[in-house]
Amino acid sequence: MRSGRPTAATGDVATGDVATGEVAAAAGSADPEVGLRAVAALRVLTERLEILQVDNARRLGWSWQDIAGRLGVTKQTVHRKHGKRAGRDRNGAAG
Repeated sequence: MRSGRPTAATGDVATGDVATGEVAAAAGSADPEVGLRAVAALRVLTERLEILQVDNARRLGWSWQDIAGRLGVTKQTVHRKHGKRAGRDRNGAAG
């Protein structure tokens, strides 16, 4: 087993230490250490991007149903995951 430190190929995507393209390429590595670290980094990036885009959509007045459809999940799933944080409309009212 190797050390828990990020490698040059898998650095910390969340802090911008490594370009996303490099991490995506590392995910296909034959070395499971490199590949699995890259998969974990991409998972963090995906979560952050989803939060950003759900917040953008809600700010622009999109319904939970519209957002869910684009994400390929149910309205209940997206609302349960993002509702407490992004449940406010443009005027700050609960929605």
